[in-house]
Order: sequence, then C-alpha cells, then structure tokens
Amino acid sequence: MSCIISAPSTDAGKTTLSLLISCWAYTKGLKLQTFKVGPDYLDQEQLSSIGHPMCRNLDVFLSGEEWVKNSFYEQSNKYDLALIEGAMGLYDGLGSTDYSSTANVARILSLPIVFIVNAKGQVGSLLALLKGFQELDNKINIQGIVFNNVNSNRHKELIKEVFKNQPIKIIGFLPFNENINLNRSNLGLISPLELNTTINVKYFAEFADKHLDFSILLNLLKPIIKKDNINKTIDLKPFSKIKPIAIAEDKIFHFQYPETKEYLNAIGIPLISWNIYDDQEIPKEAHSLIIPGGFPERYAQHVSNSKRSLKSLREFYKKKFIYAECGGMMILGDAIEDENGSSHNMAGILPFKAKKGSLSIGYRYLKGEKDSLIIKKNQKIKGHEFHYWQIENQIKDKYLNPLFSPPWKVKSWGTAYKKEGWSNDNLHASWIHLHLPSNKEALKNLLTIHQKT
Repeated sequence: MSCIISAPSTDAGKTTLSLLISCWAYTKGLKLQTFKVGPDYLDQEQLSSIGHPMCRNLDVFLSGEEWVKNSFYEQSNKYDLALIEGAMGLYDGLGSTDYSSTANVARILSLPIVFIVNAKGQVGSLLALLKGFQELDNKINIQGIVFNNVNSNRHKELIKEVFKNQPIKIIGFLPFNENINLNRSNLGLISPLELNTTINVKYFAEFADKHLDFSILLNLLKPIIKKDNINKTIDLKPFSKIKPIAIAEDKIFHFQYPETKEYLNAIGIPLISWNIYDDQEIPKEAHSLIIPGGFPERYAQHVSNSKRSLKSLREFYKKKFIYAECGGMMILGDAIEDENGSSHNMAGILPFKAKKGSLSIGYRYLKGEKDSLIIKKNQKIKGHEFHYWQIENQIKDKYLNPLFSPPWKVKSWGTAYKKEGWSNDNLHASWIHLHLPSNKEALKNLLTIHQKT
C-alpha cells in the first residue's frame, strides 16, 4: 500500500531508516521508488544515490495537491516498492499550520505512517508521545513504529512491555551505530556528490535485515496499483523552436528537481551540462543558461580559479539569458567570502559581495514587480529559500542601479512583502528556488525568453 516514514521531530532518524530500507531492497533485487516530502535537495540526493530510480519531491505548497497525487501514482506504479520520507515532525508545515506537512501528504494520498522515534532515555514516555500524535488527528494512521537509539536488550524488553497491548506494529529497534551515521553540515546532510565515499549498501542492508521486521514492512511498501485518474505531470506538447539550454551541474551546483530536466527533454529542448568545477567554458551552442543552487561558498577559491568558466559566463551574459538560483546567483557577484572568511573574486556581473549571515529558510510567496524573464507584473507564484550566506551591496542602494531591478516582491508566513532579486533583459538572479515543472506560468515565461535568444 506504500507508506510514509515520519517522526515527532527532525533528526529522529527518518533519512537513516529510509536509506536502510532502500539498501535492503536493492540487495534483494527490488526496485524502490522513493519520494521526499518538502523542498529538500540533500535528502533526495542521498536517497537517489543507492541505485534505485531517482527520488522525487512531493511538496503541496510549491506544486499543489494534484501534482503531488499525479507524481506519486505515476512514478510509484512503475516499480516493485514505494516509500515516502517525511519532513521535520509529522505535523510541521507552513508557518503554524500543517499545510504542506507530512501529515497533509498522508491525508491527500491516504497512506499509513511508519513512525521512527528517538528512544534514548525513554520508556513509558514513548507511549505518551505516540498517543499524542495519534489522537491529534483521527485521519492519520500510524501503523508501525521503529525505536531508534535502543542500545541494550533490557531497554528493548522494557519498551516491548509498555507497548504490548497497543494496536501498533513494532517494526524494529535500531541501536546507535557510527557506521550508519550520515555526514552533516550547516544546511543538513552533505550531498553524496561532494563526498569521495558512498554509502556501504551491503552493510546498511545487513544492518536493516538484523534490526527491522521486513515481514511487516514489505506489506507497507507495496505500491498502490492505480490506473485511472492519473494525469501526466509532464505536458508532452513539443516546443516550437529547438534551442539548447546549458545547465550548471557538478559537485558545486546540484540543487535541482529531476522533473525540470525531464520536462525540458520531453518538449524537445536539448540540455547540455556545464561543469564549473572542471573550469569548462559554457558550450557555444547554448542559447540560455540555468545555474541552480549549490555550495559555491565551500568551493569559492576553486570557482575563483576557474578563469575560463568565469570569463565565458561574462561573455554569455552579454548576449544570452541566464537564470540563477541562490548559490548560482552568488557566483554572478563581485566576490564570495568562503567558510573561513577569505574573499574570492567571482564573475563581477552583479554589484555585491556574498558572505556568511544568518539562516534564511522557508516557503515564499512571490508577486511580480514588473514584466520580467520569469514573472509578469502582479503575477503570483510560490518558491522556497534555504541559505546562510547573505549579500552585501557594493552600491548604496542597489535598486537605484539602472542596470538591474528586482523582478518580484517576496514574503513568508506572517511577514510583509519586500523587494528581492536582480533582473534585466538578460538575467534573472534570486535567492528563491522554484519548482519549475509544476509552476507552468514561470516556466512558460522562461521558455518564451529562451525562444527569443
């Protein structure tokens, strides 16, 4: 029936449990389609690294309920098993509401929950915790539970005693094991694209086999076979003019939703990879350039030394269109301060310096300030933001700069709109990430400009 891995809070072990199940399935020759609730790139990359089909995001705020349903049924129907990893705590969503939460996705898809809880230092309180989550909403079906950080047989037996008369399936007890700990950084997990080592699939699978009950789990992982009322998430109407788009993709820039490339390929647009890490020039046949988010602050010296890449970026900007998100925007500025506070020169297209600041994270409402490359005046779309680095303007008021103006106003839950981003006829650069394939108006605007380049 498929299930969702959720927890009382973040850092309870959702990704670890999802990876354990994924590795187990891989060693058994079973194809597992994974999904991730929310706009998370790093957990998605971890789940995509095992060898199964690409993990996909299910985000109600960014993409809407219909996209979530269609994407889930369309993709999960293709494989042996399906699994959704939740986000944060079960009921955490947009602002103080549970809209866009894991619980909301569970309701939309009518799927059961497998709960993982950190049992360290707890026995009887674990039941109280579970009861609270169960009773808050009778539409949420928590069918199974996994206890994390259970490091002795006595601890395990005490938990079993507390839960012996409860109508919930105990799926397993996971002891602490440093070999299955995941590498983390200030924005979450470290991407497998940045590491020289990969997950030891065999070890994870054996650990899962020993500590999880797959006689229960397998029934919760079987996909829902649904053939009716599934609309394709990608509109296959061919594009009228076939011109290549270059996309920066390497160990620096990799915050992409897989549907973006799938959509562009499906409508006949050739895609070309551009690797800044290897100091490549932008391919001359490209008519537009997408620079997604990533971690240029970690590789600031390396980017600064990529002279051919930066020179080609400046030349490309003079004639063609650049769409840059978050870290992609940062390399368009004058300089980036790295994690040690050292400054490194960048492309020098935009008049700012990027340096570490406070965390900006969350969903964003966007309203067009003008007709621009991505959004029209007063048009409303949605995005998200996730970064520590901030920009320091090299001019007193960036909005007095005649070369650039903000494409939109941005607000989050409970805040007022403020101007954000940089744009002109050749460029759109912003902290905001968009899920373009489900945001058809923004994608249409981008492709219209691409057609003219």
